[in-house]
Amino acid sequence: MIGEIKRYIRDDGPVKVSRSIKELSIKIKELQKEYFYKKGEEITINQIAKELKTSREDIILAMESVNNVESIESSTYTNHKDGNSISLLETLSNHQNEEEMITNKLSINQLIENLEARDKEIILLRFYKEKTQAQVAKILGITQVQVSRIERKILGNMRNKLIEA
Repeated sequence: MIGEIKRYIRDDGPVKVSRSIKELSIKIKELQKEYFYKKGEEITINQIAKELKTSREDIILAMESVNNVESIESSTYTNHKDGNSISLLETLSNHQNEEEMITNKLSINQLIENLEARDKEIILLRFYKEKTQAQVAKILGITQVQVSRIERKILGNMRNKLIEA
């Protein structure tokens, strides 16, 4: 009877893992405890693999196999004030239409490619290299006010072209 209970606990989890991997994970845990007790520090995966004479990949597989499986529908956070909860799936979702984001990026890249050299440089320095208007002015040898005016004009033109398209 006890043997059947142990087998059920060992073999009937949510994800089936081979007995050899389970046994390897037990050896790893024992080695980790022993190493920490003796040296006072964590043992590395490479050291475990060398000690147990197995591959690094098998060690990683065995270590990950003992982690509990969580449903993406399970609640990860509950607000105690109103009782609402957030699932793991909701935390992974970015709530943005990826197709729309890709289209926007492509449109902006096309608009930038069609700019004159100086205008393109201003936009790239300001928005991609995150330079201030004063830094851009110094690089281009113009004033910060000129950078501001040119930038406003470029962005206005880009906006109009996007609206027309």
